[in-house]
Amino acid sequence: MRQAKSVERPILALRKFQDPVRTATGERRAAVRLSGLKTLWFNTGTLCNLTCSNCYIESSPTNDRLAFLTVSEVAVFLDELVGFGPGVEEIAFTGGEPFMNPDFLEMIDIAAGRGYRVLVLTNAMRPMMKRADDFLRLREIYGDKLTVRVSLDHYSPALHDLYRGPRVFERTLVGLRWLSQYEFRICLAGRTIWQESESELRDGYACLCEREGIAVDTSDPTALVLFPEIDLAREVPEISDQCWSIMGISPEDMMCASSRMIVKRKGAERPVVLPCTLLPYDQQFELGETLGKAADSVYLNHPNCSAFCVLGGGSCGG
Repeated sequence: MRQAKSVERPILALRKFQDPVRTATGERRAAVRLSGLKTLWFNTGTLCNLTCSNCYIESSPTNDRLAFLTVSEVAVFLDELVGFGPGVEEIAFTGGEPFMNPDFLEMIDIAAGRGYRVLVLTNAMRPMMKRADDFLRLREIYGDKLTVRVSLDHYSPALHDLYRGPRVFERTLVGLRWLSQYEFRICLAGRTIWQESESELRDGYACLCEREGIAVDTSDPTALVLFPEIDLAREVPEISDQCWSIMGISPEDMMCASSRMIVKRKGAERPVVLPCTLLPYDQQFELGETLGKAADSVYLNHPNCSAFCVLGGGSCGG
C-alpha cells in the first residue's frame, strides 16, 4: 500500500494561537471583557451515556477528566453571585450528561429556588428518564423557570445517528415526547453541517415536531439553536483587535462577555472558573477559583474562539 504523502503546515499556521496577546503576524490579539455576567454555567462532569464521534468535549462513559461537581460546590458559587447584582439571569448546566451526576436534581432545585432561570442541556435519554419522577416534581414547582435543551443534531434519524450511534434518535424521541407531554419548556440544539439552508433545517424540524407532538417553535432561534461545527483540524484565522471594526462585530456579542463556566478537574481540590463552555481542558483559560477573580478580559487565543464564536456567530446561552 502506498503511504500517503505527509502535508506540512505552513510555518505561519504553526505559530497561530501560541502567544496569548499577539497573533502570529504580530498584531494585538482580540480580547473580550466581562461586560456583565448574565449566565453562569456549571459543567456537572464529562461522563456521558454516549460516545459521540464529534463531541467537542469528548464525553463518554469513561471520560472523567472533569469530575462530578457536588451540590455544595455549586452552592458556593450561587452564594457569590449575590454580589453581582440583578444582572445575572440564568444558571445553565451542561456535561457530559448532567443527569448522570447524582447531585444534579438538587443543583436545579437550589438554583431555581433562588429565583434564577435554569437551562439544562441533555440528550433526553435513559439517564433523564431514570429520574423522570423527581424531575417532574421540579417542573411542577418551578414551571417555566426551567428550560430543557435537547441535543438533536438533525431532524432525520440517519443523520442524527451518524455521529451518535445506532437507534439514538428514536430513544431521544422517547424523552422528547415525555418532556412535551408534561409541558416542560423545551428547546432543541441542532447542527448546521448538513449542506442545508437554515430555512430548510427549520422546516425539517418543524415537520418532525408536528408529527411527534413536540412543543417547540422551530422558527424561534432561541427555541431551535443551530450551532456551527467545531472542527479543530480546520485552519481558521486568528482574530486581532482590528477585526472587530473590519467585520462589524462587537466584542460584547461574544459569549465570554456575559458568561462564565465552573468546572472541576479530576483530582483537583476545588472547581475553577473558565470564560465559556467551549474551552474545558485548556488551562491557559483558567480565571481563578472564585467569580470575583474571573472578571479579567479574555484573549481569544483558541481556534474555537475564532471558528465558533466570532466567525460562526455561535453562543451556548439561552
